Amino acid sequence: MRISLKQGALCIKLLMEGMSIRAVERLTGTNRNTIMHLLEVVGEQCERFWETMRDLPAEEVQCDEIWGFVGMKEKTRVNLSRPRIGFGDCYCYLAIERHTKLVLAWHVANREGNATDVFVSKLHDAVGCKRVQVTTDGYRPYRKAIPNGLYENVDFAQLVKIYKEESGSARYSPGVIREIRKSVVCGNPDASHVCTSHAERVNLTIRMCIRRMTRLTNAFSKTWDHHEAHFAIFFVWYNFCRKHQTLGTTPAVQAGIAQEAWSVEKMLGKIASATQT
Repeated sequence: MRISLKQGALCIKLLMEGMSIRAVERLTGTNRNTIMHLLEVVGEQCERFWETMRDLPAEEVQCDEIWGFVGMKEKTRVNLSRPRIGFGDCYCYLAIERHTKLVLAWHVANREGNATDVFVSKLHDAVGCKRVQVTTDGYRPYRKAIPNGLYENVDFAQLVKIYKEESGSARYSPGVIREIRKSVVCGNPDASHVCTSHAERVNLTIRMCIRRMTRLTNAFSKTWDHHEAHFAIFFVWYNFCRKHQTLGTTPAVQAGIAQEAWSVEKMLGKIASATQT
């Protein structure tokens, strides 16, 4: 690209800290079309970089999905008869290692067809053949996808939170949990470690750090490609650059797959060199 590494890194830093594309344009003087092109280029490289993330250290894995939308919400898409591909509801599946906080796998898709199977296949590629304990929410497709995708190397349980019914058509605060149900699906999971709280905490970080995922704003994604590219950059940045407050270091350093926390400039260099080999 025709911008310097320093300027490109600054734009990426600001995007990862929850700023919108137009806000980055105002602060850096970089044209928004250039920023969007930068997002695409770096996002594509980050997606290819994830293909090198194999045989990662993992013991306890938590999976969750976070909802977003592209272009318009699903109800509007149906009313306007817009095509399903590229518009409407969009979910990001993610898997995190409980102890190191390392994001092991992720997948952006709508929750239709074989999306869950594809996500679990990515998780299998990431953890390899080691035995892991996996906890998910009550999403039904996991009950087949996890055992089929991870084969015999998994102790799998689901955790379902039952919320109190509240009057009114809308609410803007978290629901009140009435009951928590744990169910063993396969293997022999440790019941005391059946938990999805760490994955849910990553979802909060996503809402805070990815502007297009902030609720009730007009900063939502307009194209699927930019939506997926932003997630690709975020997860590499989260693993290798962002120091986790609980750990005092990055998840990658804690997991032993990096020697030190990366700067954004170093991240850009690493993903570029990894995709050229």
